[in-house]
Amino acid sequence: MMTFIVPHAVESLAIAPLTVLQEEEQLFQRSIRKFAQERVAPHVRAMDEAGVFRKDLLKEMFELGLMGVDIKEEYGGQGGSFFQSVLAIEELARVDPAASVIVDVQNTLVANAIERWGNPDQKRKFLPRLATDTVGAYALSEAQSGSDAFALTTRAVEDGSHFVISGRKLWITNAAEAGVFLLFATVDPAAGYKGIACFLVERGAAGFQVGKKEDKLGIRASSTCELIMDGVRVPRENILGEIGKGYKVAIETLNEGRIGIGGQMLGLAQGALDHAVKYAKERKQFGKAIGEFQGVQFELAEMATRVEAARLLVYNAARLRDAGQPFVTQAAMAKYYASTIAEEVASKAIEVLGGVGFTKDYPVEKLYRDSKIGRIYEGTSNMQRVVIAKALMESARP
Repeated sequence: MMTFIVPHAVESLAIAPLTVLQEEEQLFQRSIRKFAQERVAPHVRAMDEAGVFRKDLLKEMFELGLMGVDIKEEYGGQGGSFFQSVLAIEELARVDPAASVIVDVQNTLVANAIERWGNPDQKRKFLPRLATDTVGAYALSEAQSGSDAFALTTRAVEDGSHFVISGRKLWITNAAEAGVFLLFATVDPAAGYKGIACFLVERGAAGFQVGKKEDKLGIRASSTCELIMDGVRVPRENILGEIGKGYKVAIETLNEGRIGIGGQMLGLAQGALDHAVKYAKERKQFGKAIGEFQGVQFELAEMATRVEAARLLVYNAARLRDAGQPFVTQAAMAKYYASTIAEEVASKAIEVLGGVGFTKDYPVEKLYRDSKIGRIYEGTSNMQRVVIAKALMESARP
């Protein structure tokens, strides 16, 4: 099995601050970039139009270790760091944000949650599968449970050594391909958010069904489906963490996942900028390349500055997380800003390309469509503002 070289996790911010990458990290980054450009890029348009991610590419992502970047080697993973996961997410997003989010959910949400909250038996059972051949999905959202994440109506009722789960989930990324689902349900409605538990549910369980696949504006090759639970029996040993601590599993995992989304939006913006610069050097008007005109140069300079600012925020949040330092506010800032500039930079890229940028013959049209979700999933921009503002108010207290 061919694998990427993944360096050990950084132990302090002083080792590799902000955008400075260690030699091993640069090698890893180049490896992902090569895979994305050579294997993913040729299929991006067809996958987007079909709304399906190719199974052979998914298999290759497992073989290359992309689906288990920071799963420990003892469980068949690469034994890398959270920061390496973010690098992989960024590089894939430069070519296809849909491929990027598949890797993102697998690493920053599903495997991450099991690594932190799973008991030894759960880790031995699920992590090797996630590292080698099984896609994971994170099932929290419902029709009435979006930004109000814990307004769950999905119920889990105790029945001897099992829990019986009934309800419906919406907007579940990776659902069409997933074999393992982190599913959040209310065990004790009277306890509010403290009555929630997280269950490890396997595809094929009686009463469990993957329903409608959404026909989306962007990241179309990434599956987004509803889940239908009709009396699904889940053994007690499949509770991740403790009964009543599901809210904690969700909050702490999503705080980290937002850095991953920041990485995805950063990569998308960088990809759009790359296309704009390439076109500006090739397209000639009035006898010279349009990149020689100051008006275009200023636009490119503005785009590049915003991309680099987003990179500083995303990398810093990931470094803080790996160093065991507080990072929640920085994660919110990274996700908020990166998703904002991704949409802006992709839009500007279309303008640099002009008429052809508005067609599907050039990738920037797709990147613009893909960028919109960044402001919405894993915490809307308004929710990130709330997190940031609360942190400011807390720090201002006497």
